Amino acid sequence: MKIFCSFLVVFLALVLFLLSTSHANPVEVGNEAPKIKSVDEEGKEVDLAAIYKKGFTLVYFYPKADTPGCTKEACSLRDSFTELVGKGVTVIGVSMDKAADQKAFKEKYKLPFTLLGDEKGEVVKAFGVPTMRIGFPSRQSFLVNKDGKIVWRDLKASTDQQAADVLKALETAK
Repeated sequence: MKIFCSFLVVFLALVLFLLSTSHANPVEVGNEAPKIKSVDEEGKEVDLAAIYKKGFTLVYFYPKADTPGCTKEACSLRDSFTELVGKGVTVIGVSMDKAADQKAFKEKYKLPFTLLGDEKGEVVKAFGVPTMRIGFPSRQSFLVNKDGKIVWRDLKASTDQQAADVLKALETAK
């Protein structure tokens, strides 16, 4: 029994260590959004600075494609996509998954927006999104205006209410 208890303590300590997050300073509201390039789910280069100029851009970060919370969040945005686009929003999802994993996630859930496969964490780092020690970014969202400025951020982004939160933020961002 003592051996089991010792093992359990060590195991739980290891899990907590792996799930702990790195400390980062997310980009502040009013600051310029990072002008960085990455690759989408097709492996094509995406220039965020060019996308910002089109109107509002939601750049949302999630830990891992095709996991329960990340799927709820993506489907929330998918289900409100027509309304978001109608308000001039381009949606960009970012995780540190491979492009192929992003593509499979997009196809499986019929996601109508771009997903970035930020394998090296360059976009995550540019936005100052903390990561768990096992390499997953925290769930955060940033709304960028056409001038490339952060007008809203959500550092504890909701899963199933993400679209509603973004739509509410748009009311005050205009």
